[in-house]
Amino acid sequence: MRIAQRARRIEPFYVMELAKAAASMAADAAVGARPMIYLNIGEPDFTAPPLVAAAAERAIREGRSQYTPATGLPPLRRAISGWYASHFGLSIDPARIVVTAGASAALQLACLALIEAGDEVLMPDPSYPCNRQFVQAAEGRAVLVPSGAGQRFQLSAAQVEANWTPATRGVLLASPSNPTGTSIARDELERIARLVRERGGITLVDEIYLGLSYEEDYGHSALGLPDGLGDEVISINSFSKYFSMTGWRLGWLVLPPALVPAVERLAQNLFICPSTIAQHAALACFEPDSLAEYERRRAAFKARRDYFIPELNRLGLNVPVMPDGAFYAWADVSGLCARWGIPPTGERPDKGGSWALAFELMKRCQLATTPGRDFGTAEPGRYLRFSTANSMAQLQEAVARLEQAR
Repeated sequence: MRIAQRARRIEPFYVMELAKAAASMAADAAVGARPMIYLNIGEPDFTAPPLVAAAAERAIREGRSQYTPATGLPPLRRAISGWYASHFGLSIDPARIVVTAGASAALQLACLALIEAGDEVLMPDPSYPCNRQFVQAAEGRAVLVPSGAGQRFQLSAAQVEANWTPATRGVLLASPSNPTGTSIARDELERIARLVRERGGITLVDEIYLGLSYEEDYGHSALGLPDGLGDEVISINSFSKYFSMTGWRLGWLVLPPALVPAVERLAQNLFICPSTIAQHAALACFEPDSLAEYERRRAAFKARRDYFIPELNRLGLNVPVMPDGAFYAWADVSGLCARWGIPPTGERPDKGGSWALAFELMKRCQLATTPGRDFGTAEPGRYLRFSTANSMAQLQEAVARLEQAR
């Protein structure tokens, strides 16, 4: 059977390959062996709060499962708008909000609406792998620009200017970022958006971890940029992370008004609508009791960060930039690789470096992590991503195992 070239160009999602290996190793473990600790998947260990689950049950009982508008339930769009007002002081017209089947569908819709064959989109290296695959699926080309610790693993305006070519369509940023948990400083983001505007390009910002921000200097939506820049940003968000609804597959876009009709047409044809039950459930996310619970959970994620990152640094797994959001630790493991006799990656990302270390950690420590191979090509063997979306007890046990093994 002939496979389309676009499918051939899509790389594997290696974090899932490692997850399968960890699950297989755990299943094959002897009875009574230490259980595997999973710090590899970016999924909150919290699930939807009681009011959200109750709203889903109520919608099912009442038979509210018919198609909704492709742009989402109007009350949900208004509720999202209200959340921007109460949390960020932003006035976002609900008509600019399009509810989607997860942030993945949001990115797919945005890329299909804006990217032509051959268009290039600048992205930081490291960055979330699926984001560049959405660009490629739209027949564009993701251009990864090495972005090191000195700039918080984020693109700078100077890099955007230096790498802009006649083929460049715009930038795709993430703030806070997966895998680093770092955000772009507000003034730098403004400089990038101004530069992109001057060149007639587009600024897409993945803000799915925006609700899980911990520092006053960050946690600001790109939609609030001055001089109308925020009105031109395409913001991608999700109910998966802050709102703890990963498997419900619900997200949203905030779009410039002129772009809404094109995205609506695409959504009508590709998805018809997001899950109706998930949308009715999501309305309960904005109830006062639910929001209070989400803030308690945010505090718990921050406490985990504040414990785990210093412990990694103490053990020699240096995290060069303290994450200001999300639930990740992007650790330089080159020292541990050297101590364990693991060679650098070289030209083979599937040999040596953090890839080989990830398998060693599963064997020696029963600890599942994610190597840097997924997130870029600049230094894939140097970094390993830990997810702190697990209980404090599990993080403490992971630290104890690492200490024993080092």
